[in-house]
Amino acid sequence: MVTYFIMKGISDVPALQAPIFVLVLLIYLVVLVGNMTLFLLVCLDPHLHTPMYFFLANMSIADMTSSTITLHKILLTFITGDNTMLYVACMVQFYTYASFSGHGLFILTAMSYDRYVAICRPLNYRAIMNLRICLLLVSFCWIFGFIQVVPYMWLISKISCYATNDIDHFFCDLVPLINISCSDVTLLVRLANIQGLIIYALTPFLLILTSYIFIIKAIMKIQSGIGRRKIFYTCSSHLALIVLLYMTLISQYMVPSNSLGSKKLFSLFNTAVVPVLNPVIYSLKNKDVKSAFRRGLEKCKADTCFCRNH
Repeated sequence: MVTYFIMKGISDVPALQAPIFVLVLLIYLVVLVGNMTLFLLVCLDPHLHTPMYFFLANMSIADMTSSTITLHKILLTFITGDNTMLYVACMVQFYTYASFSGHGLFILTAMSYDRYVAICRPLNYRAIMNLRICLLLVSFCWIFGFIQVVPYMWLISKISCYATNDIDHFFCDLVPLINISCSDVTLLVRLANIQGLIIYALTPFLLILTSYIFIIKAIMKIQSGIGRRKIFYTCSSHLALIVLLYMTLISQYMVPSNSLGSKKLFSLFNTAVVPVLNPVIYSLKNKDVKSAFRRGLEKCKADTCFCRNH
């Protein structure tokens, strides 16, 4: 048994440590600023008090937390030179990362249902997507996101032997832990394959696919080209996030690869780049968010002028 792990990070080449630190720090700052801005806009601007932005605000919380959990060790290692991580801290990191990853998929699934109701049943939208339903959906995403990792934690706690305490990764993930285990992890691997396929892959994908099948049918019935483009514009941001997230998760966990370097790159993309895309896509393409941002700036300027005059 080990009491701590040695995290090898993204690369063990000394000349690359400074560029990696700068890159990760810049991406992390963009994640924090972008998602915090989106979260504050949704909270403070009444025009964004709708189900879609309510789900986005919850996703922003998950993205900020997930990036902080996974990227902080890269930054601390460069600053302090200490690349060790206590066993308990490693388990906490894996649990929180896996929980927020599941939460992100479930939130995207809830957002697809919201888009289905908005497009296919517009007259009943406010009645169906009321505050109670939105709170229930978000609560389910948070609670189930954390519960579904518990079986993994129980099986990992049963690992009685590690061949080494060197983890060839920049955070504690399931695959690197399995790779260095010298205990029987057959049950853990089976659980990862079955639960990953059913809970992470098939169930959210089929629910999202079902929603968009009905959305496409509704689009085909619209005679106006402008109406079709408007609906496509509304759904394109959500679809872009779904495609990117699924592509990175599949490359990270489901595609066999002998290259640990490629797995690290996909993990870095999932933990650093994808959280940036959430606020960027919805800010650059969304008129409501840009309008809310302008209103916020104008209010800040007005408050500043008022303070100076008094």
